[in-house]
Amino acid sequence: MIKESEYKKRRQKLSKKLHNNSLGIVFSSPLKVRSNDTHYPYRQNSNFYYLCGFREDNSALVFSKTKDEFKTILFVQKKEPSLELWDGKRLGVEASKQMFDVDEVYAYDEFNQKIKELLLDKNSLYTEFDIGDERIASVLGMAKNIYTHHNISHKIQKLRLIKSKSEITLIKKAIKITKKAHHDAIKFAKVGKYEYELQANIEYTFKKYGAYSDAYTTIVASGNNANTLHYIKNTKKMKEGELVLIDAGCEYEYYASDITRTIPVNGVFSKAQKELYSLVLDTQLKIISMIKPDAKRSALQEEAEILLVKGLKKLGILRGKTKEIIEQKKHKKYYPHGIGHWMGLDVHDMAPYRYKNKDEIALKNRMVLTIEPGIYIDKKDKSVPKKYRGIGVRIEDNILVTKEGYKNLSAKIAKSIDEIESLAR
Repeated sequence: MIKESEYKKRRQKLSKKLHNNSLGIVFSSPLKVRSNDTHYPYRQNSNFYYLCGFREDNSALVFSKTKDEFKTILFVQKKEPSLELWDGKRLGVEASKQMFDVDEVYAYDEFNQKIKELLLDKNSLYTEFDIGDERIASVLGMAKNIYTHHNISHKIQKLRLIKSKSEITLIKKAIKITKKAHHDAIKFAKVGKYEYELQANIEYTFKKYGAYSDAYTTIVASGNNANTLHYIKNTKKMKEGELVLIDAGCEYEYYASDITRTIPVNGVFSKAQKELYSLVLDTQLKIISMIKPDAKRSALQEEAEILLVKGLKKLGILRGKTKEIIEQKKHKKYYPHGIGHWMGLDVHDMAPYRYKNKDEIALKNRMVLTIEPGIYIDKKDKSVPKKYRGIGVRIEDNILVTKEGYKNLSAKIAKSIDEIESLAR
């Protein structure tokens, strides 16, 4: 768990990025209706959670900054027994005052009036531009005297780039649970089972070990389905001789894991499957070895493309000079995505990849990112030797940048051919 003192430090860091005589507002996520009077499971706005750790809806965090003072104000849903009967207990104002180290706590019913008062002596307003929330529109209507309006999301997301020791601990816990799920899946996969059975087994393991939510919709893509990058139907029966690509991660105390493994349904890789799998694995290991402070993701991407193109040429899938293939983007047919992304409170962590001047942000100590090369060959692609058609392979790990280089946080999740086949047996 993250201590209240850490949340306070984050708010203090944010305060230094705000103008004097400014007001900043971050809202909780709203409830999302599934149908009629039922809702999707609630998940807090990551920026809001990052700054205070409060998990309830109908709340807001407000920052008031003058030349001499920085004040944090939390608005929460007041306790109403008639509503709590249906939707569960609320913390309420008084308990929130005890739990959170903020300057003031009010019922959310008082939000509009308090904001009007706070805006009187302010000339800058910070809100989240990118969430399309009608509550922000309402605040803007109250802020007619404000002449500058800034996106507070950008300020928070920069803070989220560097992970604290507490955050890294939670990510490690999510990965530890995900390891159990993937290893169980390797043992459970069998010819004749359906993809959704494998999905159910994975998500059962998540919940069994305390990860009450998956970090994203689990992908279980057997055979040619693996060549659809975001395949989530998971309805196909798994057949003899196929691979199954499993992209599954859990969320533990709001922090994500994101792991992909590709395994043979029958427990044994064919020769052609081994060739493609080994190409992806060798590429991934090389790219991971390049990770260190000041390295750039663009360099990792470029090297991954070179390695994959050279390998595909050896297998007779691509032809020509490596440089020309890459310049003409012929390889994108088989490797269309990036080498990885930031990971943290969100599986694709909302943190910038470039500075305002468009310069790339280099890797730094305590950043966390995924490394996930892949090869995808559609079964209808007659330009490829028949033995490779219908095979999709992706291997993904979660990497912590350290002072000396890197640590593969998911290194204990089986991925060598021998490890996978041994587990399957």
